[in-house]
Amino acid sequence: MPNVKNIKTVFQREFRAYFDSPVAYVFLVAFLVLVGFLTFGVTMFYERRQANLTPFFFWHPWVYLLLIPAATMGLWAEERRNGTIELLLTLPLTLVEALVGKFLAAWAFIGIALGLTFPVVLTTGWLGSPDWGAVFCGYLGSLLLSGACVSIGVFASALSRSQVIGFVIALAICFVLLIIGFDPVINAVSAWGVPAALVNGVASCSLMQHFDALRRGVIDLYDVAYYVGVMVFMLAAAHAVTDNRKAS
Repeated sequence: MPNVKNIKTVFQREFRAYFDSPVAYVFLVAFLVLVGFLTFGVTMFYERRQANLTPFFFWHPWVYLLLIPAATMGLWAEERRNGTIELLLTLPLTLVEALVGKFLAAWAFIGIALGLTFPVVLTTGWLGSPDWGAVFCGYLGSLLLSGACVSIGVFASALSRSQVIGFVIALAICFVLLIIGFDPVINAVSAWGVPAALVNGVASCSLMQHFDALRRGVIDLYDVAYYVGVMVFMLAAAHAVTDNRKAS
């Protein structure tokens, strides 16, 4: 069984590393500015005159698509480039503990960015009486979505010593997993004569489809299990890649 103390040590090391450079603060500002602009500037939040956060949560997958690969691209790539990965793997901790610690640190960092959007919630509460259950579900869905994207970023970062390559791979995987559940894409594929069962099966693997269900205020254990499954699968894939490189 993984040692919780070792995971905590790696978590603290990686989480501290985010704030040891200006990158973390640039990321947080970029995230908040981008989410705010898309919510209030593009979807005209005030002009809608509706006290709900639908336009706010709508943009989260697309913001994560750009920013999470940037936040995770150095998790393993930087270790390889600096040659510190050999030192890390010789410490009295397992590869699973290192992977989980790095993943949780990155996820917690994204969680902080998400938590800093609380003024939007306060604004909505001031404007009217929103469905707080739907607000909670939206944040839960966004947090789970970000965790899935972070796990993809961990896997992509483990593939190469180049942060740029890790960023591109993570962005590509996240993009594909988003658009296969996007309604215009589903409708376009269906129009080509692809069997509905196949289209629905592929769409059920989409990050977007499960997030849409949660942001509408419906908590389904199937959606939660899907995101947990993506995280476990991607971390297992990152473990296989890293372990193979270590062996070679």
